[in-house]
Order: sequence, then C-alpha cells, then structure tokens
Amino acid sequence: MKLAILETGRPPGDLAERFGDYPTMFERLLGPDFAVESFDVQAGRYPEPGVHCAILITGSPAGVYEPLPWIGPLMEFIRTAKASRMVGVCFGHQVMAKALGGQVVKSDKGWGTGLHHYSVVHAEPWLDEAKDIAIPASHQDQIVVQPPNTEIVAASGFTPYAGLAWTDRPAISFQFHPEFTPDFAKALIAERYDRVPNPDAAIASLDAPNDNARVGGWIRRFLLG
Repeated sequence: MKLAILETGRPPGDLAERFGDYPTMFERLLGPDFAVESFDVQAGRYPEPGVHCAILITGSPAGVYEPLPWIGPLMEFIRTAKASRMVGVCFGHQVMAKALGGQVVKSDKGWGTGLHHYSVVHAEPWLDEAKDIAIPASHQDQIVVQPPNTEIVAASGFTPYAGLAWTDRPAISFQFHPEFTPDFAKALIAERYDRVPNPDAAIASLDAPNDNARVGGWIRRFLLG
C-alpha cells in the first residue's frame, strides 16, 4: 500500500540523527506492507490526488491554533481529502479535529509526558480485545470540543479525547505516540527537562511495558481495510 506521511515537524536537537525522523518511526511501527513517501507540509509539499491509498499526519511542536502559514492549507487538505484513509497522531490528531469542527487549546492541565494509560471505550472493527492500553505521550495541547461525526475510541482522565474514529469518512486519530520507542520518549523528556513536570518520574514510567506494537497493529488493520 502506498502511504503518504505528512511531516509536520521534526524531533528537537540531535534526536532525528539518533532515532530517525517521524516518518522513519512510523515506517518501523507499521512494517513492510507500506510503501512510504513523506511530504514536508511546512514547505508546502502535499501528495498528488489519487497516488497514495492512505495518509498519515505526524506530530509537531506547533500548536494548531498558532498563526503559522502552513496550518491553514493543511486543514484545507484534510477537509478535501474525505475519500482517503487518514490517520493523525498527536498534532495530527489535533489538526484533524480542528479542521473538521472540533476545538483545540493549550490545556490548563499542562504537559502530559511519560507512559500514559487509556481505556478503550468504543469498539471498532480494526481494534482487538484490549480494554486498556499504555502508550507514551508528549503534549500540552488537547481537544476540548469533540468534532462532529466522531466516536471516542480511547480516553483517560487526563485526555478525554485520546482516540477518535470518524463516522462520515475513513479516518482515525490518536493523541498518544505509538511510534515513540521508550528510549526516544526518554530523550525527548530530557530535551524538555526544565519545562515538563516531574521529568524523572516521567522518564522512569517508560520502563514499564507498553502497547506500542498493539496500537501499531490497530493502525495497520485500519489502513489495510
């Protein structure tokens, strides 16, 4: 399957050299069934219509509410790509929600980092039997108004809209980061050590088992139909 990855940001510092960029992380997560081509949307690059079977939108340090010149065109692309299978992760989750009628803010709850736990609250055909998952998170922004035509798939007390599935288009999105290995997630917290709360505890939490591979399977099954 041809998969277009819309790259909306890069890891800070030297983390891309040490761990790979975000498209590389998703290639590793999703496995060999996908022919991946990445597009730097900050530079105005987008896939041609009809060339790729599916689209994945990555995380970014940007906020969807910021007046950056590339965010408006990205939201318009999301609105017009209604027939394409689409997955959003973190910023991708937020920008899909905002483009399609939700609201996103910098949350007064502050940073969510380390290994977070979520309940699976709505059955979808691409899910498995899991009722709870543990996945790395790294975000300040959150959806605060659920976009129309969505079901909440995963939720926590900290992140009520952690996973969404659209009912009017083939689209899903997640606030958490199944593409982050524990080592990368730890290094990312270290880059933001003076900004995130309880960084040592967040780093230590990542030593516990995670469900990255399970959620990668969810995304694979969704993309492959």
